[in-house]
Amino acid sequence: MDPGVDQDQGLTPDGATPTGVTPDEVTPSGVEPSGVAAAGRRPAAVTRLSGMLHRHPRVRLAGLLTAPMLWLVVVYLGSLAVMLATAFWSVDSFTGNLIRVWSLDNLRTLVTDPVYRDVGLRSVGVAVAVTVFDAAIALPMAFFMAKVASVRLQRFMVAAVLTPLWASYLVKAYSWRAMLADDGVVNWALKPLGLHGPGFGVAATTVTLAYLWLPYMILPVYAGLQRLPDSLLEASGDLGATAGRTFRSVVLPLVFPSVVAGSIFTFSLSLGDYIAVKIVGGSTQLFANVIYDNIGVASNLPFAAAAAFFPVLLIVAYLMLVRRTGALENL
Repeated sequence: MDPGVDQDQGLTPDGATPTGVTPDEVTPSGVEPSGVAAAGRRPAAVTRLSGMLHRHPRVRLAGLLTAPMLWLVVVYLGSLAVMLATAFWSVDSFTGNLIRVWSLDNLRTLVTDPVYRDVGLRSVGVAVAVTVFDAAIALPMAFFMAKVASVRLQRFMVAAVLTPLWASYLVKAYSWRAMLADDGVVNWALKPLGLHGPGFGVAATTVTLAYLWLPYMILPVYAGLQRLPDSLLEASGDLGATAGRTFRSVVLPLVFPSVVAGSIFTFSLSLGDYIAVKIVGGSTQLFANVIYDNIGVASNLPFAAAAAFFPVLLIVAYLMLVRRTGALENL
């Protein structure tokens, strides 16, 4: 046959490479489509990388944690470092300009001024009171949900606990303001008994914050009670223990880490809240308001940064204290 005719018809002599086709694209069965050889090499590289990561778990872990750790270090810890540096600066009282000269005046004022000491103690007292109230409400409610209610009722109650979280923070806070007002529903309900509501102040702030953070206490306690075997309760009853004795001696010690886990939320959120006290606190001030006012009204960023270290250090100390209770595992 004429070679020219064969080539025109797409035929080539044995062993020859077709025109425009590289030798790498030729297989024993013929010519591979363009790019198949490169696509065949890519899975091999991926396989080698996968095998290397499988043999070196630390490298795999480092690859997974590099991005979030960089975000944590740069954004979160970096901002704390900037805040720490700013706390040692000051503001010119005449021009309002920032003076970048290291000084302990801001920290000295926070420690020695009795006004800030009172505000700090009041803030801690409100946070502790909110935590105690929420724990007192959450324990019996979560116990009923986990051990008494039917499965269908459990689902309904969990949804009911979560429902307030879907509402706006401001809507809930202003609702309490309307209820605690002189012509509100609280005074209306207490008037036949000759009583009067707390009005706006520390008590109103405590009640409002306790309502706002109650779901964060109920859910960890409910999860902890669900892990409590029913056989322990039955054994306590078989030994003659009353319901109260069973709760004190069996349930409470085992669910205590869950209560502490919930207290981390209620305590820290109450300590850092400055909106609720503005709405229902009247003239009351908490430490978060000191920070907010020095950022906005007083425009004293160094003093606000110094004041911000009070809740930060307090929360860190609290976390270190509760670490040994196993509460962090219930978060």
